[in-house]
Amino acid sequence: MSAPSADLQLARYSFQRKLDEIAASKGRATELISLYVSPGKQIADVISYLRNEYAQSSNIKSRTTRKNVMWAIESLMGRVRQFREPPKNGVAFFVGNKAIGADKSEPVTFIIEPPEPLNTYLYRCDSTFFLDPLLSMVHEPETFGLIVMDRAEVTLGLLRGKRVEVLRNRQSLVPSKHGRGGQSAHRFERMIEHAAHEFFVKVGEMATELFLPRKDTLKGILIGGPGATKEFFYKENFLQYELQQKVVLPLFDTGYTDEYGLRELVEKATQTLHGLEITEEKRIIQRLLNEIRKAERGLAAYGPVDVAHALDIGAVDTLLISEGLRQQRVTFRCTACGQEFSRTLSDAEVDVQLDAPCPKCGQRSLTEAAKEDYVENLFRRAAESGAEARLISTESEEGEMLQKAFGGIAALLRYPVVSPSAAARLRPTG
Repeated sequence: MSAPSADLQLARYSFQRKLDEIAASKGRATELISLYVSPGKQIADVISYLRNEYAQSSNIKSRTTRKNVMWAIESLMGRVRQFREPPKNGVAFFVGNKAIGADKSEPVTFIIEPPEPLNTYLYRCDSTFFLDPLLSMVHEPETFGLIVMDRAEVTLGLLRGKRVEVLRNRQSLVPSKHGRGGQSAHRFERMIEHAAHEFFVKVGEMATELFLPRKDTLKGILIGGPGATKEFFYKENFLQYELQQKVVLPLFDTGYTDEYGLRELVEKATQTLHGLEITEEKRIIQRLLNEIRKAERGLAAYGPVDVAHALDIGAVDTLLISEGLRQQRVTFRCTACGQEFSRTLSDAEVDVQLDAPCPKCGQRSLTEAAKEDYVENLFRRAAESGAEARLISTESEEGEMLQKAFGGIAALLRYPVVSPSAAARLRPTG
């Protein structure tokens, strides 16, 4: 499967990055206002509602909170008036005063036009911004239902994009068979079969409850488990008929029926799920590891320094970037000697660097000359060198490995190169 376009990947990343930034804002009290305006909502009605909230806020007992909330509503009304009508997907406003420590706060304003239509009009004042309607849009629209079962246990879940989510686990309480003889054996067998039937009915009801509301985005249902129970469950049509039609064949053998069984099911269904991003991520990270393990120089580089070198000389074929990277590529300039240099830093590290001495003249006179999001910087450099760039989720095991073991960045190469770190190891000493 080819990767989504660079523009689409960056749009997803930027949306998640903005939500992370909004979520990081915390108020000292209920001073943060979230306003969701759905498509088609009359702006005049929104302004009227905000005027009423402004009047009500004058009753807030705390003078500081009252002042901050009234300012936020005033600011919000000014932002809303800039729209003649809501955008086609609606718009979300987040305005208030976030705490910055030492009993101080500073005003913040965020305006988000979501990638999917908002289906609600909502106003909320709280100590945090309300992001649930937007967070649901971060996930991939296509999902797979997951069922792993035997007579003793069932677990139901979702494969949403690249993430396996457990929705429900239930023990069956079906008695195990034993060696009683005579008439009691037949009677006990009937009891077991009746209990099993009731369990299968319950599994079907749970699947209806969990999957049917998602039927429009449910691409299919994968069923797995040890033994023949799964085949009996499917062939006897215990699933609601619309869900029964979504079952992906063949059914899959798994050794477990718990959360691990769900992950095993996804692994076993690799061929069926070929083309999904989770499968492609596993394949491409495995290819990276195979190249790294080669005794001779493999076609791989990892870590910021070695990958940057490979990009500079045009050796990168596919650039792998962790979605968890939260850094900036910052250019500093010394006002004393004019020296410029660049660093890849977190937001907190930028402030520390500004207070550090200039590496050339030693004066503490550094200023920030330019700043670019590190992930966007990497995508731009990949495009300039003709490389393909892929964002790798942190929610899969492979994505977690990329972030923790390789610093969030790696590359598959067009040809072997001697990396700066390897050159340093080979350089004679003394």
